[in-house]
Amino acid sequence: MSLMLAALILTVAFVICWLTGRTQRNLKGGRIPKSLPSFPLIGSLLSLRSELPPHLLFQKLQKTYGSLFSFMMGPHHVVVINNHQHAKEVLLKKGKIFAGRPSMVTTNLLSRGGKDIAFANYGPIWKFHRKLVHSALFLPGTGSAALEKMICQEATSLCSTFERLMDSPLDLMTEVTRAITNVICLLCFSSSYDKEDEELQKILNYSQGIVDTVAKDSFIDIFPWLQFFPNEDLQTLKQCISIRDSILQKKLEEHKANYNSDSVNDLLDILIKAKMNLENNNSLVHGMELTDDHVLMAVADIFGAGVETTVTTIGWIFIYLLHNPEVQKKIQEEIDNTIGFERTPTISDRCNMHFLNATLSEVLRIQPVSPLVIPHLALADSSIGDYTIPKGTRVVINLWAIHHDEKEWKNPDTFDPGRFLDEDGKYIHSPSPSFLPFGAGVRVCLGEVLAKMELFLFMSWILQRFTVHVSPGDPLPDMTGKFGIVLQPTKFKVHLKIRESWKNCGLRD
Repeated sequence: MSLMLAALILTVAFVICWLTGRTQRNLKGGRIPKSLPSFPLIGSLLSLRSELPPHLLFQKLQKTYGSLFSFMMGPHHVVVINNHQHAKEVLLKKGKIFAGRPSMVTTNLLSRGGKDIAFANYGPIWKFHRKLVHSALFLPGTGSAALEKMICQEATSLCSTFERLMDSPLDLMTEVTRAITNVICLLCFSSSYDKEDEELQKILNYSQGIVDTVAKDSFIDIFPWLQFFPNEDLQTLKQCISIRDSILQKKLEEHKANYNSDSVNDLLDILIKAKMNLENNNSLVHGMELTDDHVLMAVADIFGAGVETTVTTIGWIFIYLLHNPEVQKKIQEEIDNTIGFERTPTISDRCNMHFLNATLSEVLRIQPVSPLVIPHLALADSSIGDYTIPKGTRVVINLWAIHHDEKEWKNPDTFDPGRFLDEDGKYIHSPSPSFLPFGAGVRVCLGEVLAKMELFLFMSWILQRFTVHVSPGDPLPDMTGKFGIVLQPTKFKVHLKIRESWKNCGLRD
């Protein structure tokens, strides 16, 4: 038995070495990006050993290898981009060529073999699914008004919960996570969860497990044959996916049982209707498939991208407000002068809330929620700048380095909302072409509009009523973060103090 195992390992090693050599041969004949040292079988893994998280390591390596460099991740040729010019060439100018996704063990498990939006490869079926989900995010006849109503409903509940919990140190992100999750539940299922609901806790637990284990370029994604050996992270991921899928399957069956084509109320209804249209040949789109797997994975994507990224961003906003109390005070002064206390904030206030908008953008710049964008894949031989990029190359865009580029941002490591304001104090949407918080092009974030609405409404509602601070003598939250598919802040607790102006207003009653 041991001889058979040894033979298997040697065979796999030989195949990987051959693939590595083939990729390197494909690079000949053109100007290739400067590469980290590479060895047979393991590629450049020895050169990538570091205590730094990958986004900071890649930012550091560009000083030696240039803003665009390459390395071998085992058998996979990877190009890293650290400047906005090359990033925009990949995302915009040659967006379709670089719109592919690499096949990885963890993402294939998560997406049932690429039947979702985020990790599916580019092609006609993917374009159809994405267009369908994008249109479903804005329910017919209501536009963004329906989304605003959902968000404000949860903001009301969140603020009421905060008022009951003001007397002790609070892990406010637990409550924020529930509120953001409920927005997505309302959007997808027309239902929401109470704080004590067991299913809600299952959702929070499986979401964290997925964030901790998926798409981190672990050895199993580099060498897929390792999945056949015991692996604790892989087992955790499979358990989390199983819980996720059982919850979503139950929601799908409930919606199918109660489906009425004359009453389409949420994203799941819209997807079911589209699936039935295709099956009945009533759709204008032919040759497309929409199975239950596609429906479930589309909803799973909305949950994965719509909850964790927004929650993470709000966590970083609070951390930067705690470290910069003068910024929190200035936002509250803007709320007082623009909205007052006779009503609650609405999305129409956004155009007049210049400093709050600037603060939100500065947090998205200085602490991008996904410092390394999900890898793209070259679907054909192409180029980036003056460099030849062969088909099958994985392209990693280091959004962290782009947002901290000293050539584009003055003192990039300094938190300064003022960089998003003009001389008259008006909000500047993008003071630098290197500001790409939601990506761009074919693979731009599907939930960008929803995320921006949530960030503005939740923060304006909370800061209209409360001031957030730490107890005297307590340390401020850590600003390092936990690297994964998103860069999560470490857990922290705060005190909430109700504002005197809000305490005395009629709305509170």
